[in-house]
Amino acid sequence: MATPSLTAHPRTGIGRGAARKIKAQGNVPGIMYGKSVQPTNLQFDAKEVSKLLAHAASENVLVDVKLDGRVQLALLQEVQHHPLSRRVLHLDLHAVAENETLHAHVPIEPFGEPAGVKTGGGSLDQSLRSLDLECQPRALPAVIKVDVSGLKLGESIHVRDLQLPDGVKPKVDGAVTVFVVHAPTVAEAAPAADAAKGPEVLKEKKPADAKAGAAAGKAAAPAAKAPAKK
Repeated sequence: MATPSLTAHPRTGIGRGAARKIKAQGNVPGIMYGKSVQPTNLQFDAKEVSKLLAHAASENVLVDVKLDGRVQLALLQEVQHHPLSRRVLHLDLHAVAENETLHAHVPIEPFGEPAGVKTGGGSLDQSLRSLDLECQPRALPAVIKVDVSGLKLGESIHVRDLQLPDGVKPKVDGAVTVFVVHAPTVAEAAPAADAAKGPEVLKEKKPADAKAGAAAGKAAAPAAKAPAKK
């Protein structure tokens, strides 16, 4: 795959005020650094940056930076976005040599529907979202795509199972799990007798001698006197 290019221009102003002026002109401030170059403050066309990122599989992109008639291979190390508008605010680029060994985190993306999900009702769990790789710049993949359609219930894919380009080595243990299909969880059903039984209602009982006490009270009460006859 051809390496995308990005045109850069030097910038002299630094600080928030200079950055606001650059953005008002439709540009994005940035910096390029590396073993073979001095840290250089740059600015890029905002539309060109947006187009580059829109067609990239991730923001960890290898680009040819065109600067003053020269071309410098660089890794787009960090992209700063506005927290609300997601507008690109700043670019960090790491200049690299053609034969230099570099380390980069590359995203892992699954494709296909696992058999254990499709027919077994299971769920796919992705334990590793990106992979730390070691390789030369031109061999760096933009993304690692993994076919998970063959996974059955309880089966998994580990780092050692990934198909990586020639010359690309993972920097983590091969036994690390990347994907696994979990069996469906079945909740234990409540006993039918308990389910059918309604809520218990407690009724207040009167004391057993309540009626006897009431009768005794009436007997002890004095009889009303009859009115005297004239």
